[in-house]
Amino acid sequence: MTAYEVAVAAQATLGEGPTWDPATGTLLWLDILGMRLHTYDPVTGRRTVRTTPQHVGAAKPRAGGGLVLNLRDGIGLLDPDGTFRWLHHEPVPGRRGNDAAVAPDGSLWAGTMRYDEATGGGTLSRLAGDGSARTVLGDVTVSNGTGWSPDGRLMYYVDTPTRRVDVFDHDAEGVRNRRPLAEIEEGAGYPDGLTVDADGCVWVALWDGGAVRRYTPDGTLDRVIPLPTPRTTACAFGGPALTDLYVTTARTGLDAPHPLSGSLLVIPNAGKGLPQPAFEG
Repeated sequence: MTAYEVAVAAQATLGEGPTWDPATGTLLWLDILGMRLHTYDPVTGRRTVRTTPQHVGAAKPRAGGGLVLNLRDGIGLLDPDGTFRWLHHEPVPGRRGNDAAVAPDGSLWAGTMRYDEATGGGTLSRLAGDGSARTVLGDVTVSNGTGWSPDGRLMYYVDTPTRRVDVFDHDAEGVRNRRPLAEIEEGAGYPDGLTVDADGCVWVALWDGGAVRRYTPDGTLDRVIPLPTPRTTACAFGGPALTDLYVTTARTGLDAPHPLSGSLLVIPNAGKGLPQPAFEG
């Protein structure tokens, strides 16, 4: 069992979206409901926190600098000088942005969900750098982890209430042939955010499961890393060599949260991550 460490002790309401930014050598992560964007430099220990305009589900680096944000009312751009502007503004009452990921071609695949988690109230959409959007999946409930195989030919996806990690065939035309990769058994929690490592294995954080699991490309469960925080939300490889697995956690909805709930945890030398593409916009 690999021991975890506390990267940042915090009390985020809904910590999410860990993302390594190679341009700055920092780990980005979010408090969705707290409207906070955090950065953490593992070399110096330096941390920053800034407020976002709305509830924020994801923040990813852009190719030209700055960040792209998956917000309550659509997709926004944060320039390096701190200027904010909308790229795709599409407010839907009762709905917000949730997890998102950048595809191998530099497009942003952004998920949404309803605040009341109504069945089928969310979507997964593909956003190009010019702001054009195409719905990839409708009838989603809680759009969550999204990632691609090392060769880009497979896409992995989580709609949390299904308890499944699904896999699609992926090419320039989109995705097709959805099928289950793995199903989380009753009592083990619900799949949330995920990441894919250099071996093509899928790591997934378990909400109400207090663990991160790794599944091989054929769906075999080959690693379980228990964590003290019941609501583990997402995971991503970071650090200069992409060998450390960062895990976000949440406090929301817990009557007696663990003292580390809401903190950013790290599992040193957990594996080898893949460099992530930057958003083309």
